[in-house]
Amino acid sequence: MSRLQFLGAAREVTGSCYLLEAAGAKILLDCGMHQGGDAVERLATETFEFDPRELSAVVLSHAHLDHSGLLPRLFNGGFDGPVFCTEGSHKLLKILLEDAANIYFRDLEYDNQLRRRAGKRQKPALYSERDVARVIASCRPMPYRQDGEVAPWVTLRFFDAGHILGSAIVELTINDDQGERVLVFSGDLGNPETSLMPHYERVKKADVVLMESTYGDRNHRPMADTLDEFRAILAQAEKDQGNILIPAFAVGRTQELLFHLGQFYQEGLLDNWQVFLDSPMGTAVTDVYSHSTRHLDRDDMVTINGNGSSNLRDFLPNLTVTTSVDESIAINKVRHGAIIIAGSGMCTGGRIRHHLKHRLWEKNNHLLIVGFQPKGTLGRILVDGAKKVKLFSQWIAVKAQIHTLGGFSAHAGQRDLLDWAAAFRDQPRFFLVHGELASMEALQVALRQCHGIEAAIPQYLDSIEL
Repeated sequence: MSRLQFLGAAREVTGSCYLLEAAGAKILLDCGMHQGGDAVERLATETFEFDPRELSAVVLSHAHLDHSGLLPRLFNGGFDGPVFCTEGSHKLLKILLEDAANIYFRDLEYDNQLRRRAGKRQKPALYSERDVARVIASCRPMPYRQDGEVAPWVTLRFFDAGHILGSAIVELTINDDQGERVLVFSGDLGNPETSLMPHYERVKKADVVLMESTYGDRNHRPMADTLDEFRAILAQAEKDQGNILIPAFAVGRTQELLFHLGQFYQEGLLDNWQVFLDSPMGTAVTDVYSHSTRHLDRDDMVTINGNGSSNLRDFLPNLTVTTSVDESIAINKVRHGAIIIAGSGMCTGGRIRHHLKHRLWEKNNHLLIVGFQPKGTLGRILVDGAKKVKLFSQWIAVKAQIHTLGGFSAHAGQRDLLDWAAAFRDQPRFFLVHGELASMEALQVALRQCHGIEAAIPQYLDSIEL
């Protein structure tokens, strides 16, 4: 008997994790962490509903931490098998896991310092740098659309999900004495209007489909409208003799922004601007993208190559990449005409907080929000109209103009999700994952009305037979 259990991203977005038991093997699909809040407290609440030592393999849909972030802890718990992923995911995984580990160990040391002063017991680290290195060393990168054996009688194939570099739709074919069954996991499907990423691939054959539903209740604003608003903000900021601050996610969003700014440069819109990429992690990811051009959208690469450029840095000649702290601080001397891209994307950490401290109180500056801002984050507080915010123990007046560009999203909207689902033949069973309940229910209704698909919405720890 083959069984699939839902161990994460069930009626929620983060923590993607599913356990497949088939043909005598135990295969984990994704090993993601829940995100938000304090890193130390969050990791302490994460538990596995299985013995990591009993797993045969892990299959990773992509490198984002809500799909990969618990891999070091899995190895710390005794897992010692292969991690199957795409080539792009393997490259990004090292950057993301090492960055997450640095944050975790830093926060743990701070917590333990406070506990020592209070005479309390120290908190142990739940994984080590060695565990991170073991994850990377255990990766088995596979090309798209090529079969590989995950376990006896279980075959894996990746298709491009178009979400971020290396993102994959996972197809697992079980062929044992019970016959052939095909499980397809969408991973995170990309927004077709997102730059640099190819269109998600459509899969036609499956018995069971796990389908993400992050934006199952809405469609995204057209990118053309979003870019027109971006141009208008540039013009207004230039008229104001101000600067533009852009908090951006290091993976995907930063590279997309560089591409569009490169287009604006070619249009002559950035003649009076300097662009600063002030994100060490964003820079590292951008370099990975630049060395992975064969996996990027062909039309966008034609655009980049059209003026003799070979990568995103060359495509934007007035780009300055700042790596050291001193270089970052030096940006403060630029009084106007600076476009500053920095992490974190939700303003919860990173260098963007320093730039906000120095420029948020000036009314000629502009803050451009290009990503989702959950409740409780500084980004959300600013979007909601706060008059002042506390940064580095100082109250800073919010006088800069705040703009939200809603068209930037790396996730498929409802229309795209319906399009992807319609490609399947022979009416497989659908299970909606990776979404808030309201979004799932809206997509459930749309699937029924548009395609006659009856999709189930599993809860945490639910299991199904294949």
